[in-house]
Amino acid sequence: METERQRQWRTRKALTLEKLALARQVLDEIRDGVEVMAALRAHPLPDGGLLGKSALVAAYHERVAAGEPPDPSLLERLRLKPIRTLSGVTTVTVLTKPYPCPGQCIFCPDDVRMPKSYLPDEPGAMRGLEHDFDPYAQVESRIQALSALGHPTDKIELLILGGTFSAYRRDYQRWFVRRCFEALNGLPADADSETTEDTLPALHFANETALHRNVGLVVETRPDEITPAEIRWLRELGVTKVQMGAQSLDDRILMLNKRGHTVAQLRQAVALLRAAGFKIVLHWMPNLLGATLESDRQDFARLWDDLCPDEIKIYPTQLLANTELFERWRLGEYAPYTTAELIDLLAELKPTIPRYCRVNRVVRDIPSTHVVEGNRRTSLRQDVLAEIRRRGAACQCIRCREVRKRSVDSSALLLKDMVYQAGGAEEHFISFDTPDDKLAGFIRLSLPGPESPSTGLSDLEGAAIIREVHVYGQSLPVGAEQNGAAQHSGLGTRLLAEADRIARRRGFRRMAVIAAVGTRRYYLERGFQRGELYLVKDLA
Repeated sequence: METERQRQWRTRKALTLEKLALARQVLDEIRDGVEVMAALRAHPLPDGGLLGKSALVAAYHERVAAGEPPDPSLLERLRLKPIRTLSGVTTVTVLTKPYPCPGQCIFCPDDVRMPKSYLPDEPGAMRGLEHDFDPYAQVESRIQALSALGHPTDKIELLILGGTFSAYRRDYQRWFVRRCFEALNGLPADADSETTEDTLPALHFANETALHRNVGLVVETRPDEITPAEIRWLRELGVTKVQMGAQSLDDRILMLNKRGHTVAQLRQAVALLRAAGFKIVLHWMPNLLGATLESDRQDFARLWDDLCPDEIKIYPTQLLANTELFERWRLGEYAPYTTAELIDLLAELKPTIPRYCRVNRVVRDIPSTHVVEGNRRTSLRQDVLAEIRRRGAACQCIRCREVRKRSVDSSALLLKDMVYQAGGAEEHFISFDTPDDKLAGFIRLSLPGPESPSTGLSDLEGAAIIREVHVYGQSLPVGAEQNGAAQHSGLGTRLLAEADRIARRRGFRRMAVIAAVGTRRYYLERGFQRGELYLVKDLA
């Protein structure tokens, strides 16, 4: 006799097959030119709902697996939230386990279930909690979800969040990164073994040709944790980008908010990271205790005085219960800016951001139910951009200029070189721009000078450093081509050649690149050789 559990399984299977059959029918109509949502609405489910786009993507992949030729343009129409991969890579975010943080910041939430500064119902943090902070499970589930939505997953930027990564024990750091790479490399979930010194390098090597290649590894830490020894360790793990909380460029504000580091330490950390080739992301927080709208205007300008981060996250201070800042507010010592004040402030500041910098975030994605007073809008970026347009201004940051899914005529692109000084180095932001000033790709070339700090890394001795090569547009599979797409049209190779030319002209006879492990083969095919922690080549 059939059990209730067997009956439920049979019913679910029948529903799945019914949905797949319907998805095939809808897919045919879309292929014939019917708009996606119109086709879905024309075929409602028995309960009145609509098929999800993931069912259409599954039907598409089923057809391709059965021998139909791939149709990238069709898949692009099906793709849900395409902006997630329009910057050229697919980001997978994972969260480390709860662990004590050396910081005592008065604005940070401190939920015992989460790493310091994170809340359990933040979107990215929820996934970490759901998987009990297991790195393998987080990576695997996120790749499966992105693939189901039609996103390519062969080029993965791995973003490790959880407060101060450097504060965790090093054996945990190595284990966490190793498990992430085991998931990227498609090893079975039970492949976890005891940590050995040579396991991670072997996984790195295997990832060079894996199904899901790591094209960037990002961690977040504090300025006072950055030393030459820490930099060497981060490179051994495969890290290529570091996020740090600057929060303020005013020592008085830092002290009032109990950040535990100084502006001088921040400058030293940024200069050291730059000298080691890392990409640098700084967090900046307006409306800290002791700040005013006018002092924040002055503070923001200091970011571009020698620090010059490659990317920034703007995190307006949010007043949360169970923080020391909340108690200061109750005593009348702190007042949050209103949403209108924030929009006015950021609409004034955003157009001043240099063209070499990308603004990743304009507000922290904390659910509004946690905010006691002040701005509760998580759509602040859109509000600020609307206000900038109303004023007749424009933001020139990288994110606002990316070509995204627009077609690109590579023969019409303009090669530009923006030069600026930062941390003792001469920085070159070399870009390919469209005639209407959209950004198709760029390379960050760093030429260390006499004032650049010593990293102690032999690969970098006397070398010019390529810190980043990025070509924009919808992320395409490795080796794929698409008419009019910026990716895989030779722009990266042309940018590398221009970097070589500039470095030679400036007297450098050696070039190093901080290559993510999944991009090593790209550089090896272009004349680089394996060094200890970087790829290097002689400039003839």
